[in-house]
Amino acid sequence: MAYDNRDNRLRRKEAVGMEQLVQDFIREMKIASGVNRQRAIEAWNTVSGASAYTLDVNLDKGVLYVVMNSSMARNQLYFQRDVLLKRINEFLDKDSLFVRGGGPAVRSIVLK
Repeated sequence: MAYDNRDNRLRRKEAVGMEQLVQDFIREMKIASGVNRQRAIEAWNTVSGASAYTLDVNLDKGVLYVVMNSSMARNQLYFQRDVLLKRINEFLDKDSLFVRGGGPAVRSIVLK
């Protein structure tokens, strides 16, 4: 932005889309880890379909930790980890709010 002395207004030199502004805001305010955690929870609930059995979801250094209250649901999801991992990464790739680093967003899933 540039300050215009003639009429005391801030003006932008080029137009920027709202999506880009939101991403810049997230990076500038350094809230990417919190936003990423919320988006990972949303991805898990949407992709797995096990939100009723999920107690806690946490994303830490590319590992998605999921605490479940049903051993039967955990066992079923344990054997589907590779498919879930692929679908969660696809979901997060399409998510415009998720701030990506290098490589896949989620590298592995740990079910507890």
